[in-house]
Amino acid sequence: MRKGEETRSRLLEVAEAAVLAKGFGGTSIDELIAETGITKSGFFYHFRDKNELAKALIQRYIENDNRIYDEIFGRARELMDDPLQSFLLGLKLLSELLSDLPNGHPGCLVVGFCYYERLFDREVQEINREAALTWRRRFRRMFEEIMVVYEPREPLDVDQLADMVSTVLEGGIVLSKALKEPNSLADQILVFRSFIKMLFRPRFS
Repeated sequence: MRKGEETRSRLLEVAEAAVLAKGFGGTSIDELIAETGITKSGFFYHFRDKNELAKALIQRYIENDNRIYDEIFGRARELMDDPLQSFLLGLKLLSELLSDLPNGHPGCLVVGFCYYERLFDREVQEINREAALTWRRRFRRMFEEIMVVYEPREPLDVDQLADMVSTVLEGGIVLSKALKEPNSLADQILVFRSFIKMLFRPRFS
C-alpha cells in the first residue's frame, strides 16, 4: 500500500472509531488531524470536506459488511446444499463471529447516519438507503431459494422477512449497548435462527 493510501486508510479508521463513539456531529476535523498526525492540508488532500469524509466512511463500512456476509454465507453454502440448512448455518457462523468481539459490536454507521441524516447531503443519504436495499435483496434471494423447497407456516412478505435480518442485527447492536451486555447481539441472532427454523416446513414430505 502506498503512503497516500495508508494515510487515507488511517484517517478512515480513526474517523470511524470517533463517529461510532460520539456521533458525526461530535467528531471534528481538528481531532482527526491530531490523532493521525497529519496536517490540515493533508486532510483536505484526501477529503474535500466532512461530507466527503462521511461518504467515504459509509462506503467503506458497507463494503466491509458485504464482504463479511459474502464470506460467511458463501462458506455456509459450500458446506450445506440445502438452502434452509445453509442459511441456518450462516446465522450460526455470524453469531460466533460477533460473540468473539471482546467489547461487543462497536456500532453501525448506517444506523448512526440515519439518526443524523440532516447533517449529510442527498448523495450520502442515498448511499445509506441503497445499503438497506442491497441487504434486502441479498437476504430475499436466500429466502426465495428456501421457499422453493420449504413453505412458511404463516403467510408472509419475503421482502419484510429479508428486512427482518437487518432489523435483528441493527436492533441487537442497540440492545447490547443499552444493556451493556456485549453478547446480546450474538444471542439475538440465535433467537432469530430458531424462529427461521420453526417458520419453514418442507413442501414435499
